[in-house]
Amino acid sequence: MNGLIMDYPLTTNTILKYANNAFPDKKLISYLPDGSRHEYTYGKLYKRCCQLANALKNKLGITKGDMVGTFAWNHYQHVELYYGIPGIGAVCHTINIRLSSQQTEFIINHSEDKVIFVDATLVPLLEKIAPKLETVEKYIIINAPKGYTTTLPNTIHYEDLIGEQLDAIEWPTINENDASGMCYTSGTTGMPKGVLYSHRSTYLHAMTILSPNAGNYSNNDIILLVVPQFHVMAWGFPYMCLLTGSDMVMPSLHLRPDAIIRILESENINKANGVPSIWRGVYEEMKKNPPKTKLALEEYLVGGSALSGSLIENFEKDFGIKGVQAWGMTETSPLGTASRLQRKHESLSYKEQIKVRAKQGIEFPGIEMRIIGDNGKVAPRDGKTMGELQVKGAWVIKSYFKTNSRDSFTKDGWFRTGDVSTIDANGYMEITDRTKDLIKSGGEWISSVALELALMSHANIKEAAVIAIPDEKWSERPLATLVLADKNKHVSTEELKEFLSKEFASYQIPDNYVVIDEVPKTSVGKFDKKEIRRLYAEGKL
Repeated sequence: MNGLIMDYPLTTNTILKYANNAFPDKKLISYLPDGSRHEYTYGKLYKRCCQLANALKNKLGITKGDMVGTFAWNHYQHVELYYGIPGIGAVCHTINIRLSSQQTEFIINHSEDKVIFVDATLVPLLEKIAPKLETVEKYIIINAPKGYTTTLPNTIHYEDLIGEQLDAIEWPTINENDASGMCYTSGTTGMPKGVLYSHRSTYLHAMTILSPNAGNYSNNDIILLVVPQFHVMAWGFPYMCLLTGSDMVMPSLHLRPDAIIRILESENINKANGVPSIWRGVYEEMKKNPPKTKLALEEYLVGGSALSGSLIENFEKDFGIKGVQAWGMTETSPLGTASRLQRKHESLSYKEQIKVRAKQGIEFPGIEMRIIGDNGKVAPRDGKTMGELQVKGAWVIKSYFKTNSRDSFTKDGWFRTGDVSTIDANGYMEITDRTKDLIKSGGEWISSVALELALMSHANIKEAAVIAIPDEKWSERPLATLVLADKNKHVSTEELKEFLSKEFASYQIPDNYVVIDEVPKTSVGKFDKKEIRRLYAEGKL
C-alpha cells in the first residue's frame, strides 16, 4: 500500500521557484573577471533564469537531454546556467578550466556538448582545441568587453542571447530522476570520467548540507563560495543557498589570499568554503598583514584534502575563525561527511577536540560508510583497523557516464572510493591515505597523509607532500618534499626526524627531505603526487 502523498518532484526548478517566493530580496553578489562588482536579488535571478531558459529553447534549439557545457568562473551568470539549463530538461555540464587541453577536448567530445557558455577571459583555452570539438554548434561568450573578437566559430554574446526573451516561463514537468548536471573527475589516474547527477540527488544533497550537523546554514548567513563552480557543482552551494536564503558571494578569478580577505571584509561574510590550500594562504596573509578590524567570518568549510589540526588550531587561536573538515568526492555529489563536535566531546581537552575535528567526520543522513579490511571483511569501528572506504547513498553514483564502471563498485553495490580509512567507535571517519599513495616499507604500511599533516604543523613548513621511493632493502621508503615558510631559515634532517619522532615510529619517519619552491597541485588544488613522482623519476628532486 502506497502512502497518500502528492507526487512533488524534487528538482532544481523547485529550488529556484522556492527562492523566488521565500527570499526574493536576498542577494547574489559577484566580483567579475574585470574587477567590477555586480549585485542583484534572487527575484532578479529568477527572471533572468526564465529569460535564459526561453533563449535555450527558442534561439539555440536545446531540448531535453541535450548536453550544455559551461567553461566559466564563479559569478551570477554561471548560477543562472545552473538553473536555466536543467530547468528545461537539459544537462548542465560544468567543464574544469584547469585541465589540460587534451583532457578538455576529450571531455567535451565524450559528453557531446551541443553549446558551450564560456567566459571571455577563458576563450583562448577553447580556441586552441575548437577545430577538434565534434559536437559543439555554438559558443556563448560571457562578460565580453566592448570590441571583443575571437576565432571561435558561431559565437553569441550572453546578454544578446537572453536580452529580448520573456522573463517568465511555464517550467516543464521534469522527472526528479532525470539528469540535471554533470562533472568529470580530475583525471589524476587517466582520462577523466563523467559523473551524471540527477535532479533528485542535487535536491537531497543541498537539503542535507544546510543542516546543523553539516554546514549549518540559514537566511542569516552571507556565504563566500570559493570552491569553483566547475568543480562538482560548487559542492552544491548555489542550490543550497537558494534553499536557505543565504546571501551568496561569488569571487570569479579573484582567489589570491589578499583578494579573498578584501571580499571577506567588504561583504561582511560570516561563512565560506574552499580547499585547505586556499585557507592556508589566507591565514598566512592575515598573519603578515592583520585586518584592521575583526572579520565577521565565523567559520570556513573545507574539503578536497585533509585540513590539518595545526591550521584549525592556529586560525582559531589567532583570529577566532573556526575550520570545519568535510569529505566527499565528485562521485558523491560531493559531500558525504563533516566533523563537528558532539556533547560527548566537551570533556576532552582542547588538543583532543582538535584531533576529532581534524577527522573527516560522521556520514550525513542518506549516506552509508564501511571499511573493508585486507581480509575482505567489514572492519570494526575501532579507530585503528584500516581498509578501503566504501560508500553508498542517495547522492552516490551507481556508474560512470558511458564508461565501464565494474571495478569501481562491489558486487553488492557499494562504491569503492580508493581512500584508506578508519572509523572510530563514535562513527568518525578518518582518511589515512589513498590506496595508490600508501607506502609499504619492510612489510609495514606508512601513511603519507599522516606524515604530511605532522610536517605541516612544524613552525617553518608551509606545505609538505610525501611519496614512496624505491629502496633496495625495504622495498619502499617515504620521501618528504617541503615548502618552507621562511626560506632563509634552514631546517635540518636531524631536526625533522626528532620532530616527527614524537608521533611516529622510527621506521615510519622519512630519511630524505627535499626543499622545493611549491608543491605541484591538481586542477582542484590537491597535492599532485603523480607529478612529484615524475620529477623524482627524472632526477629533478
